[in-house]
Amino acid sequence: MIDGDEPRAKKASEIVVGADLSAISVEELEERISMLKAEIARLIAEIDKKQSSKASAESFFRS
Repeated sequence: MIDGDEPRAKKASEIVVGADLSAISVEELEERISMLKAEIARLIAEIDKKQSSKASAESFFRS
């Protein structure tokens, strides 16, 4: 059955960098931004953790 609606854009959990955003609502765009900010924070925390581990290892082996 065809209802004439345009196909919906992918859900925010399926974000594709560089994808066309014209069919996405403001609310969905804001949701994507929130998800991406949370992911950036998670990535930064992981970088900090790895840098701390690396610094500890370097300090241990310099002693």
